Amino acid sequence: MKTINPILHERLMDFLREDIGMGDVTTEAIVPAEAEVQAQIIVKEPAVIAGLYETSILFEMVGVSFQARVEDGAEVAAGTVIAEIKGRARAILSAERTALNILMRMSGIATLTRRFVKMIREAGLNVKVAATRKTAPGLRFFDKKAVLIGGGDPHRFRLDDAFLIKDNHIRIAGDVKEAIRRARLAASFSKKIEVEVQTIEEALEAAKSGADIIMLDNMTVEEAEQTITALEAEGFRDKVAIEISGGITETNLLEYARLKPDVISLGFLTHSVKAVDISLEVTDIMK
Repeated sequence: MKTINPILHERLMDFLREDIGMGDVTTEAIVPAEAEVQAQIIVKEPAVIAGLYETSILFEMVGVSFQARVEDGAEVAAGTVIAEIKGRARAILSAERTALNILMRMSGIATLTRRFVKMIREAGLNVKVAATRKTAPGLRFFDKKAVLIGGGDPHRFRLDDAFLIKDNHIRIAGDVKEAIRRARLAASFSKKIEVEVQTIEEALEAAKSGADIIMLDNMTVEEAEQTITALEAEGFRDKVAIEISGGITETNLLEYARLKPDVISLGFLTHSVKAVDISLEVTDIMK
């Protein structure tokens, strides 16, 4: 028997309530209450699968038997049956769209993440691919888990995970040094302090002021290279982690990765995800 996180259970139930409302009028009008069927969930294009665990919980919540045929993280070809389900036809059809929406979105994120991770590894580089907090409200857990399944790093889940001093924080504090000072006063030993910088000068000031992580934000490849070189020249490269973010695409990803930062973070892993084409098809009417 699964041990299910109660927060996840409630979130999935909310998704069902949102879609079903007071009842699935089409299914209730057409499908007899006693009808039972078998069905398959089929992937229509090559993909990295993510969301099977959440989908299994969702179907089990409505009394439907769910059997995964692959594992989350599996790379599958078009036409692959990734799960088989059996139970009351009304329950399956009413939960179908919610289940597929979860699978399609999570698999889309995992597929894109895996592609970028492979690009970097095949180039012989050891740079982490990370997400950002640019997720759909209410879906952050699912989006970030999909990034993990794809082989990426989730970055912060929430604002209380770590300090990330951004341009507006710096503007209000007065400068990078003062912003870090204030953060350090409030920080537990367990919380890292990251600073978003846009110039070489800000990067050096952040390093000298005790930042744990320096994010090179929206820099060109040339600017990022110059900044990393400056940090190395001052003896900071091994004392801080370097993250590059902003303006990175599939086309220029390797240009940035070859600068050997520790992390490259990409918002479009989650905010511009292309869902994988997945369908549910009834294969047998049992009664």
